[in-house]
Order: sequence, then structure tokens, then C-alpha cells
Amino acid sequence: MNIPRRSLLAAALLAPVFAAHAAPLVMGFSQVGAESEWRTANTASIKSAAKAAGVTLKFADAQQKQENQVKALRSFIAQKVDVIAFSPVVESGWDTVLKEAKNAGIPVILTDRAVKVADPSLYVTFIGSDFVEEGRKAARWLLERAAKTPGAALNIVELQGTVGSAPAIDRKKGFEEVIKTNPKLQVIRSQSGEFTRAKGKEVMESFLKQRDKKIDVLYAHNDDMAIGAIQAIEEAGLKPGQDIVIISIDGVRGAFEAMKAGKLNVTVECNPLLGPQLMQLAKDVVAKKPVEKRITVEEGVFTADMAAKELPNRKY
Repeated sequence: MNIPRRSLLAAALLAPVFAAHAAPLVMGFSQVGAESEWRTANTASIKSAAKAAGVTLKFADAQQKQENQVKALRSFIAQKVDVIAFSPVVESGWDTVLKEAKNAGIPVILTDRAVKVADPSLYVTFIGSDFVEEGRKAARWLLERAAKTPGAALNIVELQGTVGSAPAIDRKKGFEEVIKTNPKLQVIRSQSGEFTRAKGKEVMESFLKQRDKKIDVLYAHNDDMAIGAIQAIEEAGLKPGQDIVIISIDGVRGAFEAMKAGKLNVTVECNPLLGPQLMQLAKDVVAKKPVEKRITVEEGVFTADMAAKELPNRKY
């Protein structure tokens, strides 16, 4: 059979195009762990979005250990993935491995949490929440509540997230920034609850045993720690949400259930459903399209009186 020379030439020119489309984008993703409802929802969103977008996902769970995450990133580099995305366990200590990724020509996207590096060009973009603003939102709500009883002093205890992590650092910073405008509001104790229910309960039990000062308010850096603390408060014979006002961050279903039951007063939303946006961002980055260095997710504040109506709408 004789095939016209022109047809052979056209096929040869188009072959690389078809080959490029045939090979799916490969993403190496390193997750912090599965420490909370939020993180579980975040992982589910990323996995389902990758499947829907036709992205081959190589997923690694760091189990909240930076050394595991560094190993995962080096494994992705060795496998020559198209793009690396990860949610860093802590902020610092990433310069070396990110330089390795850059030298290999693999772009890096940060999700949910930021890093502190000497050279910002080591990552292309960061998509996630504004943790400082979340802390501010929590504090603003408390200021408004305190304004209803002017002159009253309030003792606050704080359950911090994982030591050295961006959300723990920033949520503390934002909260303190706003709280200091009212000298009647004082954080009397602050300790890490590691973003888990079990540790949140344990630390709250410790706070309650220190009876030198009455606790009026609990500020938890995430809902899971707040839910653990609620158990400790109830076991101490107190009424969470009444005897101790409880403020938390994330906006997971468990928080809405606690608010509906009158045990949690307010939760500041931190949206974990970043998957679809991340997949599109990855495709743009690999295609060398211009992207913003910082992409922020819009989120709200939900109070106990909104819980019953909003609960059926929660996807996580």
C-alpha cells in the first residue's frame, strides 16, 4: 500500500503532540498525616480530584514526621515526577531537599502550609488558607462577645497545634495581635495539643487541674483538639460552651455537631477541599503558565446559632 509522502510527514509532526496528551501528568504528593477530620477530608479531596483530572498521583503519608516527608520528596525526585506538591509538617528545614527538586527541574507547589526558605524560588506557588487571619477572626469574635460585658476580665487557655508548624505559629500570632487591644483578655496558659483529639483532651485536663485561676475561654487551633477538650471539661463536671466559652478553627462536621449540641461556641472555617484547585494549578505550573505566588482560599466564621442550618451542607 502506498501512503502519500505528505500524510507520512503530517503523522510524524503530530506524533509528539499525541504522545504528550497520552502521558498523564504525574504528581508526587506528600501529606502531613491523618491527625484530624480536616486532614482526612483534605487527603480525600486530593485523591478524588487527581482521578477526575486524569493526574497520576504518587501519594505518601508522612505520619507527622519531617524525616518521612523529606524521604518522600527525594523518592519523587528519583522517580522524575512532573510536579511535587506537599503540605509541610513544619516550616523550617526544607532548603536542601527543595534545592534538589529545583536542580532536577521539578516544580514544587506548597499546599495548606507554608515554609521558611532562604530562596523563595525553591517553590513555585503556595495554595492554602491565611492562618494569621483565621487567628484574627477567632479573636474578633471573642472581642465582640466580651464587649457585651464591658470591664469583665476573661482568662483564656490556648491549645496550640504542632510545634513549629505554620498553622500553629500563625493562628497564635493572629489571635494575640487582636486580643492585645483589650487588656482584660489574658491568655493564662498555652500548650501544644498536636492537633489531635487525644492530646487536646490530655492538655485540657492538665489546664483544669491548675486551679489558681478560673478558665473562662478555650481557644483551640483546630476542632479536633477542641472536641477532645470538651470531653475533659465534661469529665471535670463543667458545661462546655457555657462554663467555658470554646473557640476553634477548621469547620469540620464534628465541630458543627458540637455547636448544635451547645458545647462549642464558634468555629473559624479552614477549607480542606483544595484538590480540584490544586490539580488545575499543577497543570498550569507544568505548562509554565504564570501563577500567583500566594493563592488564598476564602472562608467564613460559623457560630453555634448557625450550626443546625449549616450542618447538612458540610462536605467534611
